[in-house]
Formats: sequence, structure tokens, C-alpha cells
Amino acid sequence: MKQMFKLGLVLALYATAACVGLAFVYSGTKDTIARHEQAALEEALEELFPDGDRFEDISGTIESPGGEVRFESQYVVRRGDALIGAALRSSGAGYGGPISILVGIKTDGKVSGIKILSISDTPGLGANAASPGYYVDKASGLTFYGQFSGKAASDAFEPKEDVAAITAATITSRAVSLIVKTSAQAGAAWLSTQGGVK
Repeated sequence: MKQMFKLGLVLALYATAACVGLAFVYSGTKDTIARHEQAALEEALEELFPDGDRFEDISGTIESPGGEVRFESQYVVRRGDALIGAALRSSGAGYGGPISILVGIKTDGKVSGIKILSISDTPGLGANAASPGYYVDKASGLTFYGQFSGKAASDAFEPKEDVAAITAATITSRAVSLIVKTSAQAGAAWLSTQGGVK
């Protein structure tokens, strides 16, 4: 009994030391992680709007209709003083956990493009949603995420109808489509109040 108590005490001390060590590592790296995430976000914004020269954070301005899709942050995109679009960082449930997507919407109500920021779905299946090497139309070089560029906010965004689904990953295809559709509709509605999307 005394030996078990001793082993338990030693184990508790090691666990405590490990937790304290992890806390120090986290506090020392959280700023670096935040800077990397911000740099990745800025790069994604520039990728969706290569002609934009100013991205203003307007988080909290565009409200999610609720339900399955959450808007984490929002940005207005300008070229000089001209409004050229909006970008919403949105998330929803995928097959393997949350999916986070940056969706760009132009002032004509069309999707400028999407960037999948994080996805934890099955590698080789649902994770193909973010893969630049997974083509839904290999002849034209069209990727799964690339097919959303140019779609109107009023489109159906329905897998196996106007969205080519990922083979054996219908849940992921539906989740991504829902996030993009909800973001496009909300972004286009907001842009229409700002003089865009007639």
C-alpha cells in the first residue's frame, strides 16, 4: 500500500511538472502563433482579392442567420476608395470536426473565391476539399474549392447538382457548400446596403 501511494505521488508530481511546462511553452509561443495566423489570413485575403489594396476588419457587422454556420470575422475589401467586396471567415461542422473557410464576395454578388483555412476531415477523402491536387474536373484543372469561384449568391450550392462533390465524402461536400452559400448570401446582402450588388 505504501509503495502504491509513493508511485501515485511520483506520477502526480510528473503530471504537474508536465502541465507547468506546457503552460510555459504555450505562453511563450501564443504571440508567435497569433502572428502566423494573422499572416496566413492576410495572404488568403490577398489571394481572394488580388486587386484589393486595403482590407478593413468589420467583424460583428454582418450577422450569421444562425444555425449551422458561424461568422468568426469579416472584412471589407477596397481598391483605393472603391468598395470591391467583402470576405467572411466562417465555420461550420464537417465530418471530422469544424471547418473554417474564408469566403470572398464581390460587389456583383459573386464569389471571388474561397480558402479553406482548417479542416479535420478524413485524409484522402473529406480533407481533399482543401487539396490543390484534388480535381473535380481534371481536364480543365478545376479543384473542388476552385469550383466556387464565380458562383452567384443566389445559386443552389447543392452537391451533385451545381457543385461537384468529393468522391466518397458527401458530408464534407455538403458542409463546405453550406458554409460558402450562407457566407455568400450574407455578404451579398450586406454589400447591397453599401451600394454593391444591384
